[in-house]
Amino acid sequence: MSFRSFFCCRTILDRSEHGRKNATNWRVFSLKELHSATNSFNYDNKLGEGGFGSVYWGQLSDGSQIAVKRLKVLSNKAEQEFSIEVEVLGKVKHKNLLSLRGSCAEGQERLIVYDYMPNLSLLSHLHGTHSAECLLNWGRRMSIAIGSANGIAYLHHHATPHIIHRDIKASNVLLDSDFQARVADFGFAKLIPDGATHVTTKVKGTLGYLAPEYAMFGKASESCDVYSFGVLLLELASGKRPIENLSPTQKLAISDWALPLAREGRFSEIADPKLNGNYVEEELKRLVLVGLVCTQSKPERRPTMLEVVGLLKGESKEKVSSLESDEMFRLEPTVCSQKTSGLDDSSDCMSKDTGVDVKQEIDSLAETALPVR
Repeated sequence: MSFRSFFCCRTILDRSEHGRKNATNWRVFSLKELHSATNSFNYDNKLGEGGFGSVYWGQLSDGSQIAVKRLKVLSNKAEQEFSIEVEVLGKVKHKNLLSLRGSCAEGQERLIVYDYMPNLSLLSHLHGTHSAECLLNWGRRMSIAIGSANGIAYLHHHATPHIIHRDIKASNVLLDSDFQARVADFGFAKLIPDGATHVTTKVKGTLGYLAPEYAMFGKASESCDVYSFGVLLLELASGKRPIENLSPTQKLAISDWALPLAREGRFSEIADPKLNGNYVEEELKRLVLVGLVCTQSKPERRPTMLEVVGLLKGESKEKVSSLESDEMFRLEPTVCSQKTSGLDDSSDCMSKDTGVDVKQEIDSLAETALPVR
């Protein structure tokens, strides 16, 4: 039985209102100004590097700190991603979305300027060098889960037109000085025309987070983001990566590892050992169950992001009870959510034109303060 009927969507905000609010939120920077802010893109200012280029820390003349994404090579693909990200970020404003400060397009240079996030990315705290510091207590994890869910729900249900992110993952959830979540990196985002249920497109994203229907057929919809977010919730709860190596030739998706434990009520075995048992049992259970429901193989059985927000907040005991009684927790699944046996160990990101081209991510990007693919 599906529990989606328990929810109703909120009213979509007015298009013209959003236009007026966001028109003054960003500006065009000069290349000279960004050279000065980043000390001429000095290596010591570099926060991270990826396939697109590099991210630098900078400080403007008014003392405010910024992060600057500098595209490596001005190719057609880079120009397209630059245009998409500037367009999308120029349309939206939400406390759980990374704010666009501005952009620069001079000569061969394409740069995007964001607010600087001092606590870097969720990835750096779960799996990177900051993971040993154990700064993500349970309260912060729940706040990050709900905050990032709110940000994505805004994209799906309140932005006009609706926006599919297409690359929800731990490195694209940034953390401000108070560890509040900011969803970032809209280079792969798709604007959804009114009335459309999905768009068919080239597959872009990260292995381990890709919904089956998107990875196989290129059908992108809000439900694909829901799937990716479910994986992210399971990461937050367990501290495990989306794909775990069982052997040199076998890998296991995090949802396939967590589901049998959840069915048997063994939630304490799912909890991140770094928490040392310091978590709220009901919240942990809720986080895991929501994550698993989001990662169901059939997109029509996944909740919407508005439903996810309500479930994570535990707004209704009836809704949570409905979630617990969902048939996926009673019956053996007929389709594995995303088995990855035989994948190359270095493979992490996917981009498909006529076939599948898997590229490496750079490990050091776990510490960047901006999304890096």
